[in-house]
Amino acid sequence: MPVDAESAQSTQSPASSPALPISLPWVTRLVSMDTVSRNPNLGLIETVRDELRTRGIESILTYSPEGKWANLFATLPAHDGSTNGGIVLSGHTDVVPVDGQKWDSDPFSPEIRDGLLYGRGTCDMKGFIGAALALVPEMQQAKLAKPLHLALSFDEEIGCAGAPLMIEELMKRGVKPEGCIVGEPTSMRPIVAHKGVNAYQCCVRGHAAHSSLTPRGLNAIEYAARLICHIRDLADQFRAQGPFDDRYDVPFTTAQTSLIDGGNAINTVPAQCRFTFEFRNLPTLDPDAIFARVEQYARETLLPMMQREHASAAIEFSKIAAAPGLDASEQAAITQLVRALTADRAQRKVAYGTEAGLFARAGIPSIVCGPGDIEQAHKPNEFVSLDQLAACEGFLRKLVHAQSVEAQAQ
Repeated sequence: MPVDAESAQSTQSPASSPALPISLPWVTRLVSMDTVSRNPNLGLIETVRDELRTRGIESILTYSPEGKWANLFATLPAHDGSTNGGIVLSGHTDVVPVDGQKWDSDPFSPEIRDGLLYGRGTCDMKGFIGAALALVPEMQQAKLAKPLHLALSFDEEIGCAGAPLMIEELMKRGVKPEGCIVGEPTSMRPIVAHKGVNAYQCCVRGHAAHSSLTPRGLNAIEYAARLICHIRDLADQFRAQGPFDDRYDVPFTTAQTSLIDGGNAINTVPAQCRFTFEFRNLPTLDPDAIFARVEQYARETLLPMMQREHASAAIEFSKIAAAPGLDASEQAAITQLVRALTADRAQRKVAYGTEAGLFARAGIPSIVCGPGDIEQAHKPNEFVSLDQLAACEGFLRKLVHAQSVEAQAQ
């Protein structure tokens, strides 16, 4: 069973402390599992699967090609046994690394200090997952008019690699939820839109030569630099010309080059240069059209210049990751439901990406709402407040009631 709340270290005085969230045992248990994206997550997934099984709930697991990572999808059926329709509660199980970060406590030994639970993933996003798992008994006790589903994914932090496999399996099985709530940290405020994330690697291939004989070589770094400057020019165009949406903190599409590697010696014309770039598009823009502008410049402008210097020149692109943006309809039932449960009508849009866009693209209307502040995510001393965990529990209880036969009959 999940660890007791008392096992989480605390510097609070028991006499003065309010009641701890009921999700705390689950959250601390999940955080204590090191699921940095480079590590397999099967221990966490199998733990959740086994705990759900003790309550008579079976799970669908979809595995990575290597078999070391898995998604979990579990359904709590409606009172009449129906498993179709209903709402998905979605969260990713992987967390970002702690390498090079200075923490005041062990990031994988959750610790409470002054009403805050510290640990890697407390905010992003094991707090939400733990709250959902803690409420499973109450979900089962309620007379649900429609099912509730739990969706736990892998490798969201490195490009949303896991969720598409799970969604594809659901489509094959004919599972058709009516809505999805992705519990990324939003301070329990609805987020109705976010940008798309698209990452590529480019390899520019030139020809090596001694640096005293540069005309006999082809400098891959120099041509990669021209392509990188073109990507920056595109970014500058979006910044100056838009389109714009002022409800985002960064109200235009952005692009940048983030990694570069090339050459092998100071006196050698470099034969190869690799670099990684990304763009984050407003969901109203087609990401393929943006990439096409980069690829067209490489193919029609740079490559002919390079091949005049050396026939073997090449420019190759490969997609690393892609997660579609989200632009939730205000008329969608899931949007109206979450707004009603949170009593929040503000239209908030964010620059970071989530898996909500993937569910929405599969025909499952989605919205983002979860405990914690995105400002704490990925940082040393990541935390979620106990108040936020309690608020998430309250939100989920309202959701369970809203899905009950009693509420549906009103």
